[in-house]
Amino acid sequence: MRRYPTLRIVWEAGRRVKHRQDDLHHSAPILYRIAPRTVRIERQAERPKLNIPFRILTLLVPLAGCAVGPDYVRQDPAAPANWSDSSGMRVSQQREDISHWWQRLQDPLLNDLIETALRNSPDLRGARAKLLESRARLNLSDADFMPGLNGALAASRSKTGNASPADQFSAGFDASWELDLFGGLRRANEAAAADAGATLANLYGTQVSLAAEVALNYVQLRSLQERLAIARSNLAAQRETLQITEWRAEAGLVTSMEVEQAKGNLQQTLAGIPALATSLTRAENRLAVLLGQFPATLHAQLNTPAVLPPLPDEVALNIPADTLRQRPDVQAAERRLAAETARIGQATAARYPSFSLGGSLGWRATTVGALGDSSSLARSVSASLAQTIFDGGRLRSRVDAQNAVQQQALIAYEKTVLLALEEVENALAGYANGHERRAALQEAVASARSAALIARQRYASGLIDFRSVLDTDRTLLSSEDNLAGAELDERSALISLYKAMGGGWNEGAATARVMQTKTDESSRP
Repeated sequence: MRRYPTLRIVWEAGRRVKHRQDDLHHSAPILYRIAPRTVRIERQAERPKLNIPFRILTLLVPLAGCAVGPDYVRQDPAAPANWSDSSGMRVSQQREDISHWWQRLQDPLLNDLIETALRNSPDLRGARAKLLESRARLNLSDADFMPGLNGALAASRSKTGNASPADQFSAGFDASWELDLFGGLRRANEAAAADAGATLANLYGTQVSLAAEVALNYVQLRSLQERLAIARSNLAAQRETLQITEWRAEAGLVTSMEVEQAKGNLQQTLAGIPALATSLTRAENRLAVLLGQFPATLHAQLNTPAVLPPLPDEVALNIPADTLRQRPDVQAAERRLAAETARIGQATAARYPSFSLGGSLGWRATTVGALGDSSSLARSVSASLAQTIFDGGRLRSRVDAQNAVQQQALIAYEKTVLLALEEVENALAGYANGHERRAALQEAVASARSAALIARQRYASGLIDFRSVLDTDRTLLSSEDNLAGAELDERSALISLYKAMGGGWNEGAATARVMQTKTDESSRP
């Protein structure tokens, strides 16, 4: 239930001309609308002035150049001069294009997978469809500036009492146009354009995330293949150790306990292989879905084990300011802020008077053949000026609410900038520290392999007990597995770094893909 009534005054002026009749009249009705009832008071002048609507238009057109509400000023986010964690790596000194950063990993199969995903991924196709929707809504907003023209044909038959039926036929056109006096339509159009820009930035963000996700799943798959190879290699060595233990037990040199220990060690290693195989299958299926294909489609292509992609000698690292300009999420947040700023003006314009023009041209006759006669022609022109006088503060509250929404968008934009900087710093630290960890684990693996080889030789010679062999086998398996994980982490950190910098799209390639999608969509039945 409304707490307050709504009072709105509408002043109308018009002229109506019917051919061959000097039936010119001027009306200036005043409409007092007090919800839920409407009372109309009309005043009829004897001799009208035919140019009143045009005089009103002449007076109001100069106002159409203004637009109420704040004008948006594009944000230039503050950023530090340099990154704090880039001193421990070789960084390219020139500003480079990172739109195809995956090519730096020098893996042709990875390149093909990412390019296929950028063409066929369901996520990216959905983002392109959203972009087409936002651009259609922008076109709809553009259409609000244009006048509307409607045509109608009507026929009716009426009968009163014993009189003969009377036929009535009519045909005509009605035109209407709302003059954007205080910029409400322009602000709505600005908001729609900013929304379309945010949707486009979201499309770019989807491309960035998609390329990174394909690369991450690919290196994870290669790492799982390497870990499987490590487990199977250790399994083969443990089978040899078990065979030696069984021979020594038959000779009475060791007890059955050492045989059981060797079997337990072998079975423990064997139990880890199915889990790795399951993870490998999941990575394959995930890659297939990212590419828009059925699960297991890529099995034949990825089944052959391969080494992890090599790391580049240098990292293409842009300065923080360039990174923020490249980040699609920052661009999307800035465009959302622009849209909400424009909507303040749209809400403010609703508090000001609205002006509209109308006109009609038509024919009315008792027979269809008479519709084209000049005697059946009628035409009219009208102008209307409306202003809300009292609405209980609804319009003012809408402006206040939109101001609060705009403040939320500003805070969200500032937070997005901070999170973007944090993400890059974390990726830099992960990549630099991952390099040190991998180097240390490489030395640990070399020592573990030497220790395991010496332990088996000394055990076969009866110089040490079986516990030492078990310890060295477990250490070797753990060290090699940790090294494989460190190599995966280092490449994952590099991929995350390029994702954090907004790599994976550029304006030309992204626009070409969008236009191609628009063409494909328009060609569908």
